[in-house]
Amino acid sequence: MSFPKFSLVAAAATLSLLAACASTDPTARPGTPSSPGAAATPSSATPAPSDTPSSAASSPRPGSDAAEGDAADYDVAGTIVRFTSDDAQVDVTIGEGTPAVHDFLSMLPLTLDVEELSGREKIAYLPRELDLEGTPGSDPEDGDLIYYTPWGNLGFYYNASGVEFSDQTLHLGTYDASRDELDRLEGTDVTIEVVREP
Repeated sequence: MSFPKFSLVAAAATLSLLAACASTDPTARPGTPSSPGAAATPSSATPAPSDTPSSAASSPRPGSDAAEGDAADYDVAGTIVRFTSDDAQVDVTIGEGTPAVHDFLSMLPLTLDVEELSGREKIAYLPRELDLEGTPGSDPEDGDLIYYTPWGNLGFYYNASGVEFSDQTLHLGTYDASRDELDRLEGTDVTIEVVREP
């Protein structure tokens, strides 16, 4: 039985191609993607393992998750923040160290105006919004210092009756002051500063 001439030529070409693919480059590393006749490039080469951490891994960028994690690990619960006017001073004990709490403390000292709002709270507007990410909402009670996210204000609740849980009301700390002391805190140029750290 005879085969057509073109079939033998095709078979010979196929065998040559298979032989070329089977040959190995002595400089190629196992697992490195390559094509016949093409040299491996740095972008396709697998990096060699290193025992030395890279500078990117050992030095987190400001604002990176690692840097934020370090800040969140710093325990601020129990910090005392004092609000002082000409006629009164009110101390706030900081609660859980949430991102909003950390950001608030980073702004101090400050001087703000304190005013009455709706027979429920004394408020003061911060110069900028706080970092809210990861800070839970709260169900405020009398004696809470809160941050209200839509308006960007602090609030000393003294009549939280009927106020329910809200994601927009962030708990910062608690205070122990009478209504009269809060009334005397009202006014301009109220200073806010940390007076004791935990």
